[in-house]
Amino acid sequence: MSRIGLLQFTDGVDGATLTQHAQRLEQLGYDTLWIPEVFGREPAATCGWLLAHTEKLRVCSGIFNVYARDAHAAAQIGNTLSEFSGGRFTLGLGVSHPVLVEPRGHVFEPPARKMRQYVSAVRAVQVDGCQAPVPAPIVLAGHGPKLMQVAADLADGLFLYLQPAQQIAHARKLLGPDKEIHAVVRTVRSTNATEARRVARSALGFYMQLPAYHRAWTAAGFNAQDFENGGSDRLIDTVAPWGDETQLRAVLQSYFEAGASHVSLYPIHPDDDYQPGKAGGLLWDWPTLEMLAPR
Repeated sequence: MSRIGLLQFTDGVDGATLTQHAQRLEQLGYDTLWIPEVFGREPAATCGWLLAHTEKLRVCSGIFNVYARDAHAAAQIGNTLSEFSGGRFTLGLGVSHPVLVEPRGHVFEPPARKMRQYVSAVRAVQVDGCQAPVPAPIVLAGHGPKLMQVAADLADGLFLYLQPAQQIAHARKLLGPDKEIHAVVRTVRSTNATEARRVARSALGFYMQLPAYHRAWTAAGFNAQDFENGGSDRLIDTVAPWGDETQLRAVLQSYFEAGASHVSLYPIHPDDDYQPGKAGGLLWDWPTLEMLAPR
């Protein structure tokens, strides 16, 4: 069975409902639930709670902001949650973006240098006490060549978001055959091109203003005109594909064929309150999750 997961902000529901949602996701056969970190729920505590209330589902940090905690704390979290869950936790790490780092009181540093120093420090930590029988894999978020190289050198895998399948193929060549590559794909469950693109543009407004994504998309063959007015049709159709079940399953399969070891959905709910200053939506799109559940 293909390894299909979900990235989902958890702040739109209370704790009891969130627990039920994770259990429902597990029942549907999903492999992984990635918990983001912005300014809502604390993700390590959330992962721990959900791991304690599921049996098979991997619940992972997607993605810890490396400015939010020191390397020793990250190593402790990875060891603790992997030990307690029987190896169902992955330590996902990212340098984030200045707009999410500076409000915390930090100075944003050159991304690849920051990540290399941080992961090297995590690897060097010897956590006291019980050691997890299965060490938590370290997966790095990174779309540019320098961050990908850090993942190739120091991590167990790479986490890619809003990237075309061709970038997955490029990453696979760089990382080699054995490391994990997690591709997160935003989808719109609609066969109406006009409506699907409207919803997608609303959901991606935050990312359309980030230079790091502009650079990654430029490397994939897009240009400055593709980033204007909420994104060109060509860009939107690539990074937020839309369609019916057959069409969307074909998209997911294309990411596996390009070299992804895992593909995670991040469905765009048509009724969510998307604003340019918000990194993600809060509503769980259960019709899409049921439609695209692993077979």
